Amino acid sequence: MEENSMLNFPQSTEFNKRIPKQKFYENIAVTPAMKKAFVEQIKIIYWRNKIATTTLNLAAGGQVTEIEVFEVRLSAPELDESVLRQIDREIPYHILFLLEYEGKYRAVIGYKETAAGKTAFKVDRYYSTDWMDEDDLPVHLEGLTLDAIYENFVRQIAGDALGTGESASLKDSVEQQKQREQLEKQIAALEAKIRKEQQPRKKFELVQKVNVIKKQLAELGKKIKEWSEDDK
Repeated sequence: MEENSMLNFPQSTEFNKRIPKQKFYENIAVTPAMKKAFVEQIKIIYWRNKIATTTLNLAAGGQVTEIEVFEVRLSAPELDESVLRQIDREIPYHILFLLEYEGKYRAVIGYKETAAGKTAFKVDRYYSTDWMDEDDLPVHLEGLTLDAIYENFVRQIAGDALGTGESASLKDSVEQQKQREQLEKQIAALEAKIRKEQQPRKKFELVQKVNVIKKQLAELGKKIKEWSEDDK
């Protein structure tokens, strides 16, 4: 697929320009390791689509002014996240990445927030689909504003990681996921200590701590489920 419309997005959004990958690492501040990752892991970058008020009949967003769609053709099935972060730093808009390797695709998008007191964005974290055929990617243009389209892209790609409810804002959903991951890490660390602990009293104390954290995790899951059900 060379110049076809990606994801069946409207022709009005098509851009189809090749971007020399060195544009992202010729900055003097880029480390040799970063440059090596661009050279070895990426074959070609195409700027496929520009989703904006000038290309679609959309209302401007409060946070999102444009969404760019980049197809990144890879030399191997893995791409360092630092490479995506470097591209995101260089482009002052929100980006939907379509990674391609041997005919299969992964959709990747960063949850971006405006950095405090700055016009630039900072990427909090990335969400990704599995490898699949392009036609099977769960990415669809849904929403009447650029903010809504971006939020829906993130939720579509994140899937169950962020839940399906819209009662919670995207920011709240991301924060809840962070809390869940932190609690799960604490449980895993404590359970590892329990397996190694020889003294019954200390082992009992650790088990009690695990039970408290599991209760917090269950309460968080209940809250997310309630928000999801509110939208049905």
